Amino acid sequence: MPEKAVYTHGHHESVLRSHRWRTAANSAAYLLGELRPGLSVLDVGCGPGTITADLAALVAPGRVTAVDAAPSVLEDARRVAAERGLDTVDFTVADVHALGFPDASFDVVHAHQVLQHVGDPVAALREMRRVCRPGGVIAARDSDYRAMTWFPAVPGLDTWLDLYERVARASGGEPAAGRHLLSWARQAGLSGITSTAAAWCFATPEERAWWSGLWADRTTESSYARRAVDGGHATPAELRRIADAWREWGRREDGWFAVLHGEILCRR
Repeated sequence: MPEKAVYTHGHHESVLRSHRWRTAANSAAYLLGELRPGLSVLDVGCGPGTITADLAALVAPGRVTAVDAAPSVLEDARRVAAERGLDTVDFTVADVHALGFPDASFDVVHAHQVLQHVGDPVAALREMRRVCRPGGVIAARDSDYRAMTWFPAVPGLDTWLDLYERVARASGGEPAAGRHLLSWARQAGLSGITSTAAAWCFATPEERAWWSGLWADRTTESSYARRAVDGGHATPAELRRIADAWREWGRREDGWFAVLHGEILCRR
């Protein structure tokens, strides 16, 4: 994969709708037992900052440094921290391949749903290791699109998955990142690796409506949609049919969707 990858999703409202739902409890539970007051944390690819804010509350008075490659989304993250009254969070633009911090700067280095979008995840993990202090922890969690499963078998969702994987790989990423994390960590020279898995599940009427609605909108309105069309992977009409399939699934009373994640916790 090329070192420079393009973020497949972009930052359309339909994308941020899902990112703002994320918390430390539903997206970083495997890391929480390692946190305590006074630790310093680097949150890589922080997005709109909801996980960041939770981490900051858990390690205060320790400081959290939140970085993202997109300056615009850092404004959202700053607002979240301000709304929660957190004054121990710093925000800066950074690339995970070249973080710009001195060696051994942080006790915990965390990345959620980041490595699937970068051109060289092994180099990214090496950089995360570089800025982690001896005795510290490097933590990463990524979904695995190929392992996602749902019921009922709405035909258009199979088309969606095939299309998403093609667009993501054309953008330089690896949509099945979850299953690769352990291998990537070993290639990066990390040690003391604990590899686990966890899932999100959307099955209540409210969850189905939310999940299907954001993916229907993302399929036709986000940067992902534009890349699908511009890259010759789909036509606008095909994207509309996929969005309709998402809405059809969302209306099903027996609809169920699971998102599997791989997780790694590595001791420096």
